[in-house]
Amino acid sequence: MLHEAKYLGKQVDYPQTYAPNMLVAVPRVLNREYYALDEKNLPFVGVDSWHAYELSFLTTRGLPVSGLLKLVYSATNPSLVESKSLKLYLNSFNMHTFGGTAQEGIEEVTTIITTDLSKLLETEVSVHFFSTETEAHDFDFENYLILENQKHVNELSFTHYTETPALLTTESHTTLIKVASHLLRSNCKITHQPDWGTAYIHLKGAKTPTLDGLLAYLISIRNENHFHEEICEMIYKRLWDAFQPDELAVTCIYTRRGGIDICPSRVSDINLLPKYLSNSQV
Repeated sequence: MLHEAKYLGKQVDYPQTYAPNMLVAVPRVLNREYYALDEKNLPFVGVDSWHAYELSFLTTRGLPVSGLLKLVYSATNPSLVESKSLKLYLNSFNMHTFGGTAQEGIEEVTTIITTDLSKLLETEVSVHFFSTETEAHDFDFENYLILENQKHVNELSFTHYTETPALLTTESHTTLIKVASHLLRSNCKITHQPDWGTAYIHLKGAKTPTLDGLLAYLISIRNENHFHEEICEMIYKRLWDAFQPDELAVTCIYTRRGGIDICPSRVSDINLLPKYLSNSQV
């Protein structure tokens, strides 16, 4: 049975007590082999950033504590955590008691989650809990051109809705483009439920994609069935192969589903990582 199919698409009872056994790791190599990404020589570094909006638990006095949990871990570790398994795992804290005070409980819960996920994913997972009174920093992608907002876009025709790399046509001059599209859509690999998001692309090199071709390519992902992390790596790999850029950064900000969003970022240099997204503390 596929790792990712253990819970997805199936009716599963939510655990009523702390249940680390619910967590499922999905090997990244399963998808990377398809796109000829060599695990020992990846053309990027990056992080996967998760925001879980529904973490809650009880103190030993029965006081509910709720807030936002942010998780950040490296994209170069062997596995990703399957999203429904993480949701089931986090919900197992809901009726469990931790700490005599809210702060003691937060420290205990974040330590447990850090330990469980770091063991599962074989990498250091950075975890931070934001109380309902605390605002986490928003994503700060400044001065990005929104591709679909260009005036002439209404005159274009789009006919490809399965991933079509041939749409990535070339302009030959050294430049930097910082573009985004809110039209990113893909589907869950197992359930085929739609996932909606925004793609941010920073690309610098002697060859760059035409903006119309890049928009058409991003739209062509609409019927692809992949996890969010896999979509981000697919876009990165296609751009890397087509343009051999000096700098490349691809970040996919997906909207939340089931109380969790997953926001992967892949970059050619660690200095290109988004400032806030890659930091679990903000």
